Amino acid sequence: MNKIITKSLQDILSKNVILFVLKMGLISLAVTTILAWNMWDTLTNIITSYLSWIPWEWLQTSGASVATFSFAYMLFIILVSLLTSLYSEKLLIDLAKKRYPDIEVVGSANISTSIILTLKASIIFLLLFILTLPLLFIPIFGQIVLLYLWSILLKEPTIYDVGALFISDQKILKEKKKKTRILAMLASLFNYVPLVNIFAAVFAQILFLHHILGEEK
Repeated sequence: MNKIITKSLQDILSKNVILFVLKMGLISLAVTTILAWNMWDTLTNIITSYLSWIPWEWLQTSGASVATFSFAYMLFIILVSLLTSLYSEKLLIDLAKKRYPDIEVVGSANISTSIILTLKASIIFLLLFILTLPLLFIPIFGQIVLLYLWSILLKEPTIYDVGALFISDQKILKEKKKKTRILAMLASLFNYVPLVNIFAAVFAQILFLHHILGEEK
């Protein structure tokens, strides 16, 4: 685990990774800003109604504002994850060849499958986010819940995108998949820091890459 994290941190600081992440982040920010600008009041009213069970009106109002901002933030994270999933193949292959020169590329991620898995994970994430919204206001516990929710957004799409490139045996891929929850949660820690959060999705992919390919040759 320590080797996986160390190599992943080294890779994420490379020029190619940083340029890729900045490109995905800027596109996602532009789309999020447009959507949030047009839907902010409507979303705030819906969330205020959802939080109407809270006995303190001031908490309903402030809670709705925080939750609306959180939804916009989640949308941004989802978009970064989706774009990273769609366009990171060349980047992953280059990183793999650098670390593991003898590794063979055995396939390619299907774009439709990548989109479906990312949308499926996003829907599950958003539904659970809505259901657990009151819990997120609980100090410490709420942050642990949120970290787990973020890992849902990353785990399935990432294991597919990375695994499709280097593993043809589904039994091996299934075995590797069992140990990826912690890696997804580690990558999700980036989401707690604005601006740095644009690295979460690609960091998850790099972590999974080293987890799947093992020791360097």
